[in-house]
Amino acid sequence: MSYAPNPARYDQMAYSRSGNSGLRLPKISLGLWQNFGEINALSEQRAILRTAFDHGVNHFDLANNYGPPFGAAESNFGTLLASDFKSHRDELIISTKAGWDMWAGPHGGMTGSKKHLIASLDQSLQRMGLDYVDIFYSHRPDPFTPLEETMGALAQIVKQGKALYVGISNYGAELTSKASAILAAQGVPLTISQPNYSLLDRWIEPELLAVNARHGIGTITFSPLQQGFLTDKYLINIPKDSRAARLDWVRAGMNDTVRETIHQLNALAKQRGQSLAQMALAWTLVDARVTSTLVGARTVQQLQDSLSCLKQPDFSVEELSALDRITQRNPAIFNAPDKSTGQDLIDNPTFRT
Repeated sequence: MSYAPNPARYDQMAYSRSGNSGLRLPKISLGLWQNFGEINALSEQRAILRTAFDHGVNHFDLANNYGPPFGAAESNFGTLLASDFKSHRDELIISTKAGWDMWAGPHGGMTGSKKHLIASLDQSLQRMGLDYVDIFYSHRPDPFTPLEETMGALAQIVKQGKALYVGISNYGAELTSKASAILAAQGVPLTISQPNYSLLDRWIEPELLAVNARHGIGTITFSPLQQGFLTDKYLINIPKDSRAARLDWVRAGMNDTVRETIHQLNALAKQRGQSLAQMALAWTLVDARVTSTLVGARTVQQLQDSLSCLKQPDFSVEELSALDRITQRNPAIFNAPDKSTGQDLIDNPTFRT
């Protein structure tokens, strides 16, 4: 059946400019990381994308290694783009990234080399059937590649017309400042930064948000539900079919302190008349410096539940104070990881998103 989008789709979503640019993103964007490879049927992926677009979510965020297997999310998205969204391409913001393991050889692994970034984007464009992407990211800093080379590759990609805007993901405050200056010297603005951010991981608040604002860089957050911990599924135990049950590095993030914090957050969410997930998503957008937050979805129902966070986006002063008290019980939530070189990402798979 041919797809006819909801004609009132843009009435249901708020949009924000990314930093000083003219690029406007929906408050909720859809990330195609975990559920758009071979895990979900293509019919379910189609239903999720259609539902998102019908609700004004016109930003779809991918990466070369999203799947599984690597590349599958882009290939599936390309199939659905051709069948459902081709006539709406100019409405869409499509982003992808490169920097993690992808193909064999020294330039196919974890690197920020010009060879890897440009070759990877060419592969991504082919998989998705596109002439250009709207945003292309360096997915991670590389301690073994000069930052000038990585940013030079991004600038070249914009000048070649293969991406309209460029961004960085998983970069700390100091590297972000340096990256912005390098790109500016080449006449290409750094438009957007993509860090992880949630009620259980507030590391970007002390410095990165301020640095992004000072340089006119937008901020789009990922993992706002902390790999699912900020949902009601983990209030009692770790379900057998959950991501934490499947992945050791996710499960390692759960402990008694985190579980107690989740219970207190859930109690506050109930007082607000929201689910824990809805409150957690709405909270990531309280700071006006956050342009958008990325959500994932395994089902249409999950996506709809996430979008419902926009029905109650405001927090009282008392609620924000309560959230601060609850999360400040665990100082690690505010501790910024050492992202001065990118070595932390090599050592910690948590950020490989």
